[in-house]
Amino acid sequence: MDCPTCGVVAELLPWAEGKHHLTTAYMQFLATWARKLSWLTVSQSFHTSWDQVYRSVEWIVHWGLAHRVLGPIKAFGVDEIAHSRGHKYLTLVCQIEAGLVRLLWVGRERTVKTFEGFFTMLGQQTCAGIEFVCSDMWRPSIRVIRERCSQAVHILDRFNIVAKMNDALDEVRAEEARALTRHGQEPVLKKSRWCLLKRSENLTTPQKERLKELLRYNLKSVRAYLLKEDFQQLWTYQSAIWAGKFLDTWCTTALRSRIESMKKIARMCRRHRELILNWFKAKGQISNGIVEGLNSKAKLTIRKSYGFRSPEILEMALYHALGKLPEPTLTHEFY
Repeated sequence: MDCPTCGVVAELLPWAEGKHHLTTAYMQFLATWARKLSWLTVSQSFHTSWDQVYRSVEWIVHWGLAHRVLGPIKAFGVDEIAHSRGHKYLTLVCQIEAGLVRLLWVGRERTVKTFEGFFTMLGQQTCAGIEFVCSDMWRPSIRVIRERCSQAVHILDRFNIVAKMNDALDEVRAEEARALTRHGQEPVLKKSRWCLLKRSENLTTPQKERLKELLRYNLKSVRAYLLKEDFQQLWTYQSAIWAGKFLDTWCTTALRSRIESMKKIARMCRRHRELILNWFKAKGQISNGIVEGLNSKAKLTIRKSYGFRSPEILEMALYHALGKLPEPTLTHEFY
């Protein structure tokens, strides 16, 4: 205002903030719809611009981050997500406790320095209260967790282990199928990929019949499949001691199988034996599968918005969609 007595004065208004062109009620309204629809659709539906939708999301995310309560945190999981071509990653850290699953932190790139920034953000006191940590088998992240959160039980979740097992089996199948074709033999492994990779209870009737036919052959792929199926018994144990004995026996069998891909899995399991058995100490209640589920929602957020122009905007969208951030109570509501 241009007051004749006081000069130019900026007054605080209950329905606006700073130099935003929109009222706070309207920004919250746009941000709410931006969580459900693509930002372009929101801008077109309410006759505004894409930038105004982004500014609304940015405002409510900054308010939520400033007012959220982080601690205490008992369990979290860490994973990464590719956000553009050229191996561009974001590191996502999620709280994975019963009744509270939310995105805690987004870090650019997948580096040790990036991951250490999460622990710096938490602070030493909050880190000391963490009881469980889930991660994949990336060695730098394992080292950072051991150094910065040593009191927590570190779990290598079954999701990542089973995924690597399936990759090894598929590698054996593809290599053997090429060898059969090269030597002019019957292509018995043709169209058998999902018969070997899918769980037995998820197989269709034709796939079950195809699998029965395959099991009659003495192939590397069949032996690798039997090793993979035998490994699933590990997750049925209740005691970490007995699970460890089974894991040791399985690793010995796999190393004697003369199947290089399965031997790599066995060596990996021996190397991470203690962290794998920590899954049983957590009684199966803490799972990195929750983090994988959030990663799927994060990818959906990217697709729903048809891409973003910068990592900063992507971070805002992820916090907005997955962070469960608090929102301000406004004087006026927009209907």
